[in-house]
Amino acid sequence: MKQSHDLFETGLLRESARQRLTAELGSDTIQRLQQRSNIRGGWAVISCWLSIGLLLACSWFAIDLLSYWSTPIVLLCLLFLGGRILALAILTHEGAHRTLLANSRWNDLISHWLCAAPVYLDLAKYRYHHAQHHIHTGTEKDVDLPLIEGFPTTRPSLMRKFIRDLTGQTGVKSLIGLCLMNAEFIRWNVTGVVDKLNHADWHWYHRLRAFFVNSRRTLLFHAGFFAICFSLNLTVVFALWWAAYFFTYPFCIRVRAIAEHAVTERTGDMLRNTRTTRAGLLARALFAPCHVNFHIEHHALVSVPFWQLPELHKLMQEKNITPPPPSYWQVLKLAASAR
Repeated sequence: MKQSHDLFETGLLRESARQRLTAELGSDTIQRLQQRSNIRGGWAVISCWLSIGLLLACSWFAIDLLSYWSTPIVLLCLLFLGGRILALAILTHEGAHRTLLANSRWNDLISHWLCAAPVYLDLAKYRYHHAQHHIHTGTEKDVDLPLIEGFPTTRPSLMRKFIRDLTGQTGVKSLIGLCLMNAEFIRWNVTGVVDKLNHADWHWYHRLRAFFVNSRRTLLFHAGFFAICFSLNLTVVFALWWAAYFFTYPFCIRVRAIAEHAVTERTGDMLRNTRTTRAGLLARALFAPCHVNFHIEHHALVSVPFWQLPELHKLMQEKNITPPPPSYWQVLKLAASAR
């Protein structure tokens, strides 16, 4: 019988991944790993919001008690708050795969209102867009290629990207793009690509209506959030959320995107077009919430919920199916290795 290492030398293609992994790991194991959980998924959402609340509270108390001496504490909280906002985006991703909760109706309801709406994502549109990424990963048809084009780059170039993120330039550009997408000036995507929509017969009120219809959940969520903060005389908390959204969330997204697919091969083989990354405590807090760093495993079996991915990773490592994962620091060095 062939060893797993030999078996997977030919690659792990999307069309045959489930069949080959089932042969290696056993159908019972695959079935167990695919089980969803309302409790696990629900706790992931609750714990994310609890940590967001804690970070906002720490920032507010620091400002109230220490005045301008609170700046280092507030900046640190904003950095980790960016990671928690990314966690909401990852939970939206989980909901898009219908693996956040076992109950499909509650999966979409919770994903829409408590995960996607706060970060200005649309679950249905993201679900369609992200499906195209999985179908065409590593090929010229991959809709997420713009996120990783230009890598490897030089260290000064990568630093300039990070500076644009941390100074709010990326965040403002992203928000403007989302507003234009929801007003249907351009096609919806999460990569920053400008693909104009042809609505030659539309007037300004058609655009305005489209904007409010497509943005309704985000507008309602943040209107409620602002109303609560205002009524409690805590408008600074609302401002802190948006500060993290503009200044640290884009940085966390960029590192996550680089780790997953940058400087990988243009091929249909998931072992070569996708990367699993080793994540310590700090990386999990900032770039790899909800086990998103186990990305080869996710692409290989998209029906496996996030909390099962560490076990799938362990099993695939034991069978020598996947290579040893690099750290985030090693991936960033690779991404900045051009001369």
